[in-house]
Amino acid sequence: MTRKTRNASQLQEEVSRRIHRIHEIVEDGVKIRVPRPQKQPPDTTGCNWTMKHFGNAVGYERFVDDVLTAVRAEYHLSDTDDVKDVRSLFGE
Repeated sequence: MTRKTRNASQLQEEVSRRIHRIHEIVEDGVKIRVPRPQKQPPDTTGCNWTMKHFGNAVGYERFVDDVLTAVRAEYHLSDTDDVKDVRSLFGE
């Protein structure tokens, strides 16, 4: 399967969206903090990013791992940073 490329914000949002749609998490009213993806050399699956240190995820690790595995199989992290350079706003 060919992976689609997304920037860090898009990947963070996608992982968060999927986690917060899980029935048990919705039912418990838990808000899990999703970290920014971190670039890494491609692993054995070919994925070039990972996420670590999810906040407020104790007891929900299995759900987080399942979502992370699925999203990592679908997406690559783009090489360009999605943070705009503030200097460009001032023509520098």
